[in-house]
Amino acid sequence: MDPSFGFIINIAIAIYLFVDARKRDKSAFFWAIIGLIIGPIVLGIYFIQTGRKGIGWAIVILAIIWYIIAIVFGILAAIFGLFL
Repeated sequence: MDPSFGFIINIAIAIYLFVDARKRDKSAFFWAIIGLIIGPIVLGIYFIQTGRKGIGWAIVILAIIWYIIAIVFGILAAIFGLFL
């Protein structure tokens, strides 16, 4: 996956967080900036904070699993790259 695709996803998350946080009288700039930096985990935490716990926990758990898989594959690629 192209790194710019992940950045586009983070921009979409930041825009959503900004708009929704303003509707709910939350700190819109805080949520948007953190959402831009961290992405899906912050989206899940935001959902949990705003009472949408089911989807929030699902997003947080899936994002953590995705990050763990990416780290493991990165480490394996580095290890096998050293031996080739």
